[in-house]
Amino acid sequence: MVKKFIVSIDQGTTSTRSILFNTHGMPVFTSQREFKQLFPKNGWVEHKPQEIWDTTLLTLKEVFLKSKKLRGKVLTIGITNQRETTIIWDKFTGKAIYNAIVWQDRRTANFCESLKKRKKEKIISKKTGLLIDPYFSATKIHWILNNVPKAKKLLKEKKLLFGTVDTFLLWNLTNGKVHATDATNASRTMLFNINSNDWDKDLLKLFEIPDHILPIVKDSSDDYGFAKLKFTKDEIPINSLIGDQQSATVGQSCFDKGSVKSTYGTGCFVLMNTGNKKIISKNRLLTTVCYRLNNKITYALEGSIFIAGAGIQWLRDKIGFIKKASDTENVVKSLKSNGGVYLVPAFTGLGSPYWDSKSRGLIYGLTRDSGPAQIVRAVIESVAYQSYDLFKAMERDGLKPKIVRVDGGMVTNNWFSKFLSDIINIKVDRPRVIETTALGAAYLAGLKIGVFKSIKDIKKNWKIDKHFSPSMSKLHRNTLLDGWTKAIRKTLAN
Repeated sequence: MVKKFIVSIDQGTTSTRSILFNTHGMPVFTSQREFKQLFPKNGWVEHKPQEIWDTTLLTLKEVFLKSKKLRGKVLTIGITNQRETTIIWDKFTGKAIYNAIVWQDRRTANFCESLKKRKKEKIISKKTGLLIDPYFSATKIHWILNNVPKAKKLLKEKKLLFGTVDTFLLWNLTNGKVHATDATNASRTMLFNINSNDWDKDLLKLFEIPDHILPIVKDSSDDYGFAKLKFTKDEIPINSLIGDQQSATVGQSCFDKGSVKSTYGTGCFVLMNTGNKKIISKNRLLTTVCYRLNNKITYALEGSIFIAGAGIQWLRDKIGFIKKASDTENVVKSLKSNGGVYLVPAFTGLGSPYWDSKSRGLIYGLTRDSGPAQIVRAVIESVAYQSYDLFKAMERDGLKPKIVRVDGGMVTNNWFSKFLSDIINIKVDRPRVIETTALGAAYLAGLKIGVFKSIKDIKKNWKIDKHFSPSMSKLHRNTLLDGWTKAIRKTLAN
């Protein structure tokens, strides 16, 4: 019997992974490569597009080799990606005209402020479900077209193409034959009208972006052409594209209205499935596309935290307080308390519900007793406190989940998962397969070719690994949150 596999490309902010899944949604083999984070100026974050493509090819090659050793056949490929990150390339040479501007990048903060002063936020929010912020793709595209010397010439000659990372990978995998994206990624550009389900002409005019550089928008589970790879004889169909946070929602089987997942990767992103209803937050959360199947949109309410696992990476790579991410659990457990130390990781501004692009990181409450262990703990705790802010905003919008399904690298830390449950005061479930981002893309690719017959078929695969329930006293929780509130106020005041 030939074994059958689905390959998921999970192109993240700090690394690229290709994962081999069996037809029951279980990971069989993973290949992963980190790549360079570029910080050319204060608040600027970039990646080299060629490095993104190279790491994708390298990991794919290793996964296909493993499939061959297992005497298996890859049926389809799904792609999930860091959202909002913007790439513009020459469609004849395939070369990017500038580095990828990453979702964390803040260079367009002044442009965003000018849009707010021109009273554009209300109309943008009504059309896109988003708030004006450098986070989204539109102002990044505008910056490249207006600041890269050769951009205007190539634009006039209709030689340029725009894409978020999914589109860039798809275009390369198909040797330039398919220039497309899905509705979830399109909904994060600040150019896609989530009411009419298409690119918005008024917004394109506002941002001075011609429609001929845009990809076509398809379902999250769809036919996206064929990957032509040197290391495999067969052309492999590509059957899903979906933004990473929406993909994790699918991977967590959050198909029911009101179900919630929270992913703790580079950043932290909470998504609540709101079904066919758009819920407009009064507390600065985002309305976004959860997924699109058969041209029908399922919506989500989203809260976005920019720094979660990226804070641990900072502890490791910049400060040198830990050697590897897994060290954090022992460091945190070695302390009886946080010693009154708080760290607000506003390294690239603050996301939901503050949306302050000019805030910067702050450490609050240091004493002579404070040392590296307290700062490590403050970084870990900050992710739970930021999550509390998101769930509190949801609660003010009249929504309070009974259970949150969590995933991402940080939740392998049992101490953090329990602390998170205590601080948000909600039950937390961790699934057996925590690679939910890659899994969601695999599920949707499999759904398109009939490996999974329906969403109900996919839901059967979800299995719990560990359940965490809140047990912290109300007094202790409130004391910790009071300290966090003081630290946030001082950050916003600067």
